[in-house]
Amino acid sequence: MARRALSPTCLALVQALEASIPVALAHLGLHRCRIGLSGGADSLALTAAAAWARDHRHGPLAQVEFTARIIDHSLQEGSRHAATMAAQASEDLAVRADIVPVSVEVSGQGVEAAARHARYSALEQGEDALILLGHTMDDQAETVLLGLARGSGTRSLAGMPPQRGRLLRPFLHLRRSDTEQACCDWGLSWWEDPMNDSETFARCRVRKVMPILEEALGPGITQSLARSADLCRQDADFIEGESHKVGLDPSATTLSIRVLEELHPALRHRILLQWLRYVGDDAVTKEHVLAVDSLITQWRGQKSICVPSGSVVRQSDELVLNSSDRDHLL
Repeated sequence: MARRALSPTCLALVQALEASIPVALAHLGLHRCRIGLSGGADSLALTAAAAWARDHRHGPLAQVEFTARIIDHSLQEGSRHAATMAAQASEDLAVRADIVPVSVEVSGQGVEAAARHARYSALEQGEDALILLGHTMDDQAETVLLGLARGSGTRSLAGMPPQRGRLLRPFLHLRRSDTEQACCDWGLSWWEDPMNDSETFARCRVRKVMPILEEALGPGITQSLARSADLCRQDADFIEGESHKVGLDPSATTLSIRVLEELHPALRHRILLQWLRYVGDDAVTKEHVLAVDSLITQWRGQKSICVPSGSVVRQSDELVLNSSDRDHLL
């Protein structure tokens, strides 16, 4: 990538990294970054921006070590070739890359959730590093719509946090069109995942709905959804903080009914959601939470309640979660 004046779009990406990465590295006590690279426009622009900030600017990222990791899910023909092309693109930017094949084990969560779990696990393997993800405001808006469709509460509507643990999303305030324009400005060709056009996956269907919403509701719907996510995240973080003070372990197989029944419904529902998601992940909805809550508030000798990846039954003064995958509870 030859040195030349940055376009305004490329500069915005570089500045986003310079503003967020040093703070995250200092907070975690880390010194290197690992980029989650798929070969798509978002992650390729992220890789290019990181390389530029490291090589062409005397800023806070000049001495930071950047590597890239490409996850081969092996879910479609030619996935290895796509991974190899992404690795070559990264190497061309002087960012060392490795390819990690993963096995996507589909359970009650579905292919999307299983692939995401496998991908994040693989990204976090190895030496401690800050994990950089290329999600944009468009991804955030789609996530909010998916959460709204599930009806699973404030946390679901909160979308993706800018940072969670070692995961950092520096582009959540930027649009997908920005990353595509940046790739064009840098002379980079990105890979279009054919699975993005598949009607099989919920996110792909939502992605096709967004232009319709823009036309029906006017421009700015993406920004409005992302702003709603920020507001919901503040509320969700507060309620989650209060739930921790209760002292119930969401990874336990049992919860005390006596403690739960004394809580405000909003707080009790949050604890139940955390508990059920320990084994059921994103498949848990508000309906599951309310059904389990009825074992506390409307107890009439009901039998077990079916929930994703398990069932819940009331035994004496406890709720008992029987998981179909016991490994989650070990």
